[in-house]
Amino acid sequence: MAQAKVKEAPPAEAEGSEGEEGAGKKKPPLKLIIIGAVAAVLVLGGGGTAAFFLLQPKDAAHADKAHKPKKKAEKKKDDGKGKDVAIREGPDGVLFYTLPDVIVNMQTADGRPTFLKLKLTIEMPDQDAVDALEANMPRLQDMFQTFLRELRPEDLSGSQGSYQLRMEILRRINLVIAPSKANAVLIEEMLIN
Repeated sequence: MAQAKVKEAPPAEAEGSEGEEGAGKKKPPLKLIIIGAVAAVLVLGGGGTAAFFLLQPKDAAHADKAHKPKKKAEKKKDDGKGKDVAIREGPDGVLFYTLPDVIVNMQTADGRPTFLKLKLTIEMPDQDAVDALEANMPRLQDMFQTFLRELRPEDLSGSQGSYQLRMEILRRINLVIAPSKANAVLIEEMLIN
């Protein structure tokens, strides 16, 4: 009988350990519950968000667009030579007048042909100043050609050269369009070849 009891004891322990494992399988771990809950929230939240945006009435969508600030107006004109001139409205009521590209042959000490291409934008305080600039465009083109032809590539090297070029062009523009006055000259592109 003692042997029978010994034999019975191991199966009882085995059943107990199986019972504990079985209980562990029936009750999912806390990690799986949390992962399942997060996944459910993401799926339901994503569906709700998609429904909100896709099923939104068109009137509400148009109302949102009406409240957005409008882009600044840009006018393009033909300067009479087949070149486009752009006028954009900037902050605080200033106007940006983009001139046609200026290309000049520069002088060099060794006689090599060197070209300068400039794309300039002039900051103007109001429409009256833009009108004065447009009225004097032939004078400005002549001024650009004669002034820029006398420059050497060394004159434009570095940030100091760009700054001096900008200030000299601004001074000359203000002389041509006086009593109107330009605020600034912006160099959008400067190529020396």
